Amino acid sequence: VELVESGGGWVQPGGSLRLSCAASRSAFVFNLMGWYRQAPGKQRELVASVPNGGPTNYADSVKGRFTISRDNAKNTVSLQMNSLKPEDTAVYYCHAERFNGRYTYWGRGAQVTVSS
Repeated sequence: VELVESGGGWVQPGGSLRLSCAASRSAFVFNLMGWYRQAPGKQRELVASVPNGGPTNYADSVKGRFTISRDNAKNTVSLQMNSLKPEDTAVYYCHAERFNGRYTYWGRGAQVTVSS
């Protein structure tokens, strides 16, 4: 399974970016899809996740600003990021899992830089 991210880049504080992740196989098999991020010198952290038919989950730091969405028909998961802050600067990784975490998959990452 391959996950390929797109949509990263540079944006000024207060701006918006949209990340997309395309899976190489049907997304119906993934019980969970989501986004993690890793800033320099910090551990990778969960940003948002969406199960296959269930409520979304967000890190407290992004609630109200980020929106995750999943389209199983297109094998994609996206992250709309609004009101971006410098502390959102990180490499964002697409994540998917099967069988409740028995198998996990990661994308290569997309750089998001928020600065003036």
